[in-house]
Amino acid sequence: MSHHPSSRDAQKGQAAAEQIGEGVNFVQLDVTDAASIAAAAERIQAEYGHLDLLVNNAAISRPPAMLDVSLADYMKTMSASTIALDDMRLLWETNVFAVVAVTQAMLPLLRAGSAARIVNVSSGVGSLTLNASPDFPYRAMFSPGYAGSKAAMNIITLGFAIELEAEGIRVNAVSPEFTSTNLNNFEGTSSLEDGAREVVRVALLEGDTRTAGYTRWEDQTMPW
Repeated sequence: MSHHPSSRDAQKGQAAAEQIGEGVNFVQLDVTDAASIAAAAERIQAEYGHLDLLVNNAAISRPPAMLDVSLADYMKTMSASTIALDDMRLLWETNVFAVVAVTQAMLPLLRAGSAARIVNVSSGVGSLTLNASPDFPYRAMFSPGYAGSKAAMNIITLGFAIELEAEGIRVNAVSPEFTSTNLNNFEGTSSLEDGAREVVRVALLEGDTRTAGYTRWEDQTMPW
């Protein structure tokens, strides 16, 4: 099986593909650029004619000017009462609308694939049920920005899951937990390897026809 990781930065993406090793081919993709999405789909169509798995992982949590801001200071300007609408639109453009755009573009390839599946990388902070509880440890970070975009991503996941179920295409959302990446200025508490485990588990399920799932490691159901 060939794997096609994607990246906005061609140099970084190619380097990552080479590091992973044999059977990995890099595809340049800016999920907020319609032409880039179309070009990626056309390349996969031309080279392989189908796609068996789509992982929607691209996301941002803050505008570029706030990349080095701590989570505490981040929430001072990204809460429901303070978030700038332009910042909210920026997050939703990548985290929500791009997921729809990429999935729609790849659907013909997935329909031509074998037991195709879609895995959307969501987050526990997108769970309305968890955040409604005063006991949820990340409740203070809930806002219409990143957390809201992940709640919306769950809506997108469920919408595709319901529509594609009769075609045998499985669509599931997973939470990688609070993973330490530049998404949170590396303040996360889980390693990148741990964060990827549930994504890989769901992506590689054999003979499992479950769809419309929302889980964390290991196969623990998350409440919507």
